[in-house]
Amino acid sequence: MSLVRLNIKGISYSQTQNGAYALILNEVDGDRKLPIVIGAFEAQSIAIALEKEIRPPRPLTHDLFKNFADRFDIIVKQVIIHKLVDGVFYSSLICERDKIEEIIDARTSDAIALALRFKAPIFTYKNILDKAGIYLKVSPKKENEDQDSILVDDMVVEEIEASIQDSYMDKSIQELHTLLEEAVKNEDYEKAAKIRDEISKR
Repeated sequence: MSLVRLNIKGISYSQTQNGAYALILNEVDGDRKLPIVIGAFEAQSIAIALEKEIRPPRPLTHDLFKNFADRFDIIVKQVIIHKLVDGVFYSSLICERDKIEEIIDARTSDAIALALRFKAPIFTYKNILDKAGIYLKVSPKKENEDQDSILVDDMVVEEIEASIQDSYMDKSIQELHTLLEEAVKNEDYEKAAKIRDEISKR
């Protein structure tokens, strides 16, 4: 089975599950997206890795794993999303130490959070993308309730992001910096990223 490389398109609020987020992966040589439902902690950890300018005051679990791996010369070479069963994605970390390769099972959200920290490529098999990949333009009606795939509308995501950005437009630079420090202190890194984006636009 051929592998398809994926990039991270972004993270949005899940439209079907409260308290969850949708991680959107995009095939590198195509237009299909692979949406994966992840928890709030994993979404925050992935957002932190994507936002290079925000550094948590204490290492998150995935940062701790990276520090541990670095200390013992373990490299995560790549992540493969290798199975989809009942709407749940299964992944593997392809690791190497002393030129010996090991395969370690991992939750997909954890695997991607680590892939970002190791700058490792993310792959899935073509048959999984054929089964779960979508063209993210307009959310179609979900007719089959047995399917757990989450369909996120680009327009909905843009509306959410716009409403968050609008709430900071009336703040001064000083107020934004204060809010940014508070968000980082409270380890609310997704909020911190939004505030940093607003500061960068000024």
